[in-house]
Amino acid sequence: MLTPLEKLLFTALLFATAWNGYWAFRKVYLVIRRGQGEVGDDHIVRRAWNAFWTWALLRPTWKTRTFTSLFHAAVAWGFIFYFLVNFGDILEGYFDITFLGQGLLGDIYRFIADWLSIGVLVGMIYFLVRRFIAEDPALSFRENIRLLEKVQKGGLQRDSLIVGFFILFHVGFRFLGTSFQVALHGAGYDISRPWASTVGKLWQGLSPQTLTVFEHLSWWIALGLILAFIPYFPYSKHFHLIMAGVNFLVKPNRTSLGTLEPIDFEDESIEQFGVARLEDLSWKHLLDPYACIMCNRCQDVCPAYATGKELSPSALEINKRYYINAHVDTLAAGEPSQDRLLDFAITRSAVWACTACGACIEVCPVGNEPMFDILYMRRDQVLMESNFPEELQTAYTGMERNGNPWKMSAADRMAWAAGLDIPTVESNPNPDILWWVGCAPAYDMRAQATAKAFARVLQAAGVNFAVLGERESCTGDAARRSGNEYLFYELAMQNIEVLNEVNPPRIVTTCPHCLHTLGKEYGQFGGHYQVIHHTELLAELLAEGRVSPGPTQGDGVAFHDPCYLGRHNGVYEAPRQVLRQAVGDFLELARNRNFSFCCGAGGGQMWKEEEHGQAAVNMTRYREAVDAGARTIAVGCPFCLTMLTDASKEADEGVQVKDVVELLAENLT
Repeated sequence: MLTPLEKLLFTALLFATAWNGYWAFRKVYLVIRRGQGEVGDDHIVRRAWNAFWTWALLRPTWKTRTFTSLFHAAVAWGFIFYFLVNFGDILEGYFDITFLGQGLLGDIYRFIADWLSIGVLVGMIYFLVRRFIAEDPALSFRENIRLLEKVQKGGLQRDSLIVGFFILFHVGFRFLGTSFQVALHGAGYDISRPWASTVGKLWQGLSPQTLTVFEHLSWWIALGLILAFIPYFPYSKHFHLIMAGVNFLVKPNRTSLGTLEPIDFEDESIEQFGVARLEDLSWKHLLDPYACIMCNRCQDVCPAYATGKELSPSALEINKRYYINAHVDTLAAGEPSQDRLLDFAITRSAVWACTACGACIEVCPVGNEPMFDILYMRRDQVLMESNFPEELQTAYTGMERNGNPWKMSAADRMAWAAGLDIPTVESNPNPDILWWVGCAPAYDMRAQATAKAFARVLQAAGVNFAVLGERESCTGDAARRSGNEYLFYELAMQNIEVLNEVNPPRIVTTCPHCLHTLGKEYGQFGGHYQVIHHTELLAELLAEGRVSPGPTQGDGVAFHDPCYLGRHNGVYEAPRQVLRQAVGDFLELARNRNFSFCCGAGGGQMWKEEEHGQAAVNMTRYREAVDAGARTIAVGCPFCLTMLTDASKEADEGVQVKDVVELLAENLT
């Protein structure tokens, strides 16, 4: 227990820290609330429960870097438990008590605290060695990545060092204080504190007075570091400890990982379309940089970064964080930002390098969503600045005038079906399933083979289906993800009017981008439909015995998971079920399922030149498949089909690229 003078001094410091900490935290709150939108409170109890366990169990953290994640778990769980430990230590300092008593409950508490203290110390030493001695390249950035000057001059390293040594010394001195306490009051080995007892043996020759001084000194250093750190806490990377949990709690309940928010074009009060400055971001995306742990996992999985482009999702969040810290007073006071995000957070080339694959969102251990920042910045560039890659103008004009980005006549939409007896909704007004053909199978010669194969399977299975024919138009996916939200809105409203008139029981499509847009985003505008991917329908037909493939012969077939089929819509098993029956055993690529590597076509990239880098995204994915032994690459997306076919032609190694339904149709009996 503290002396009366110590109690008085600590109380004064505690109030001073609380006052300074309040204003520091309040500024953070005011900055975040500058963001657009409102915090939803629907299903708050269920969301809080899920958020707590996601935060406490570090669920997203275990997706990658398993070895490092073990050390992170030791530090995180230890520090979470230290909220209770520090509270108990303060009570023991003010009152002559043993926190939680001397019984079983107290012993369990002290046992956990003892082991977690060691876990934190070992974990923190690992992280300091990893960053400052081993200099793990995963924690660095390439020279072509934009970083704020303060970050470039060691701000990130300095923050990591401060946080690292704070944790090391806070937990270390608390642990030492316990060892002095055991040596002073214990009778040898305390089974509830095995590590502290082991260290306590080192102090057996010290007098009780010396042990008391050391115990008090350790208490003051351990808790004094907390008091000194609290005002700095909201400006440090350690803030993620709290803000990660907040992020999990308030993260919008989207229909899928990458569903974008619409713009209300009927609201005449809106003066800014898209994101130009920090305050144009949603409040959630102003919270993201505070939650960022700066681990660079998003950078690891980003196809643009992996192929040498200027884009790093991690650098985007770090730049936002450091800019906010540098201007926190003016931002909290409600003053407008003096700089656009393109001036300090990210380069224009990086904005247009994003493939909207969603890998950064999938891997983030704290629930950040850097992809949305980029896509909303594109809206500003297209709708406000008319500043976008000129190649996109052809696609925009085609979608606007002809209903397809190929800029081909709408009257030719059914030309692919010549001689195939494909029913339209006019000839078959009550189909069991409406086949949304999509633009690529209608106009791209290579993708037409997929449509013809699918038609053959549907007819062989006796499926009652129909297509819209010339009434079908582009869903607008490429327009939306390249920033032309108004064009997307017009296309969506046009298609919804047609679909609501037809009122199909189910819709099937061979394109995951159509699957996503029709099924997950049209609902924002009143279009609610049950949409499935063609591999899901094929899996149903195979399970029902309505399709019978012949003997399998699939040596060297590898499956590539399309981003918008797998990561965005969670369809992983259906294409694999079909492949097993169509070709037998097949190869799984190293990066598969939710960590599949992008083909390079998403986010409007299909319609523009790839940003400058060290390699092409499609060739990188192609090479991964070939190195795994693939002689045929199976896909489930017309964009992937095009990109990987182009890569195969360039490599000229005789590797085929086929849609899953083509492989099935080739083997029908």
